[in-house]
Amino acid sequence: MLDSIKAQAAAAAAELCEKAGLKPGQILVVGCSTSEVAGSRIGTDSNYELATAIFEGIWETVNARGIYLAAQCCEHLNRAIVAEREAVPFAEPVNAVPQPKAGGSFATNAYRHFRDPVVLEEIRADAGLDIGRTLIGMHLKKVAVPCRLEHDRIGEAIVIAARTRPKFIGGDRAVYDEKLK
Repeated sequence: MLDSIKAQAAAAAAELCEKAGLKPGQILVVGCSTSEVAGSRIGTDSNYELATAIFEGIWETVNARGIYLAAQCCEHLNRAIVAEREAVPFAEPVNAVPQPKAGGSFATNAYRHFRDPVVLEEIRADAGLDIGRTLIGMHLKKVAVPCRLEHDRIGEAIVIAARTRPKFIGGDRAVYDEKLK
């Protein structure tokens, strides 16, 4: 079962990386409810081994592409973010260490596996995977665009994906110039 979960997580991450056109150095934020993956209600059945399989599938996928992974903690840590320090060199860390039932099993995996982990209040990621309705939107750049995935389930959890794009400000210059004539 864990091998299947790892493969599902890797497939979802790879598909999003492709569809979002993520480049090396960009950040993918992931929120993950292992409770939902296992078929339970979010926050009721934290499972570290399941989180390890999901984390490894995603981490291996993004590392191979040079993309940074950021892991969203659960509400007990105010949805703080675990990231590699080198991905966010100017960010201000907070004093917290996630635990399986206080921060979440996925974020705990990130903290334990990253080379130099740092916990932050927020991040502005380039894309995101929401595994099990964890509400990652607060950690995406301003203009988030839904990304429909074929790999839209990990275990029993619904997977929602998003990419971001720069804001369009001021419209098309050619159209504007034409209206002035």
